[in-house]
Amino acid sequence: MEKRFKTVSISESGSHLLTFLYKNPVGRLLLKGCIQPPLTKVAGAYLNSPLSKGMIPRFIKKNKLQVEDYIAEEYTSFNHFFMREIRPEARLLTEEEAFLCAPCDAKVTVYPISKKRTFNVKHSEYALSELLDNTSLADEWQGGSAVIFRLTPDDYHHYYFIDEGTILEQQKISGVFHTVQPVAIHNEPVFSRNAREVTVIETKNFGKIIQIEVGALMVGKIKNLKKSGKCHRFEKKGWFEFGGSTVILLFQEHQVRIDPEIWLNTENNRETIVDFGQVIGEKREGNNE
Repeated sequence: MEKRFKTVSISESGSHLLTFLYKNPVGRLLLKGCIQPPLTKVAGAYLNSPLSKGMIPRFIKKNKLQVEDYIAEEYTSFNHFFMREIRPEARLLTEEEAFLCAPCDAKVTVYPISKKRTFNVKHSEYALSELLDNTSLADEWQGGSAVIFRLTPDDYHHYYFIDEGTILEQQKISGVFHTVQPVAIHNEPVFSRNAREVTVIETKNFGKIIQIEVGALMVGKIKNLKKSGKCHRFEKKGWFEFGGSTVILLFQEHQVRIDPEIWLNTENNRETIVDFGQVIGEKREGNNE
């Protein structure tokens, strides 16, 4: 089979600091303070100040950013730069509504949701009732699939709606701020402990879905633009401030067909690299019947 996606191996190595914080007993004691909201707020205040502008050139070089893909402007702080807007022509968007497209730039994995309403990401098992903070809502997604979009610092950190639809519910769930790098995800149930926002949407083509934005280490804010009403395909939903972050899409059973290559990559311990708007699956025929 011809491979259409680029991939990256899922590795727990990470930086020496993260390995120390998550693998070493002393580091884990220090970690408890690092992931609390007060520290992220202090860090956020600095990143929003003009003092942080000196970080921008080093960040561009380290992450090999394609700066020509973004709208040029004078940045007032590092966070202002981090929330930079992409040029529309830098991402290709298909008009075919039956195609499921990535809501953001990310490294993607996909997992089945079991009849027990859980899904496993390596060593961490996630119960939907805890992830959604809602037991009755979780019942509707048993047998479905969870598509996880892990954003890294080099990614464009805005995210979008995947389809036309109606927002049925939106809630903010407080929590801590673990990093979303593999070293943390494989050692802690990060997604159900971190601060997150949950949006339930009745879509035109993919049934009822849930889109979850998960905050992470040094991400003090998830900025969603809309909490109710109608939404549209490729309409901007919001953005993250500095740090790695995650978007999770939950689909009900028999609603979508995720590209087999992405399933295979996940099974082989690899993440699939995608850009916002890239096709990652399609509507299952007859799913609205």
